Amino acid sequence: MLLGKKRKLGREIKEISVGEKLALTEKIEDKDILLFLGLTDDANPLFIQHDYASQTPFKKPIVPSVMLTGMITSAVSKYLPGPGSHIISQEINFPKPVYHYATVELLLEVVQVNHDDHTVAITVVGTNEENEVVITGKLMVCPPYRLGGMDGNVLDNF
Repeated sequence: MLLGKKRKLGREIKEISVGEKLALTEKIEDKDILLFLGLTDDANPLFIQHDYASQTPFKKPIVPSVMLTGMITSAVSKYLPGPGSHIISQEINFPKPVYHYATVELLLEVVQVNHDDHTVAITVVGTNEENEVVITGKLMVCPPYRLGGMDGNVLDNF
């Protein structure tokens, strides 16, 4: 149990500014895809079977879009705004497929900070090695709240 232990939280809303950017590079390996598919119990042949995928317009297996979404949500949870954040809504598009062994560069940018409803709007653009846009999107994020001191009411929800 983490009760009373220090935990690292991301930045408060008052510490976030419009125009802030985060750039990440993600290399997608077979082991990552297989771990993801095993965890989600997803056996879509388009994701793992070369013989099937070769007969589709994609010509080879593609990375599941929800796995790419996970990379984006992980960036929010780890970096912008960071631990303690919560994604309220997201609209993500995948204009081109991402293939196995691809390197995806993600660029997240804060485009709006709303102190009244404690939200931050973040856009995301992902590009592949050929500099083609493979991901676009916008997220509404609730940055972490600062916690008060420990008192007798802390355990009320247990």
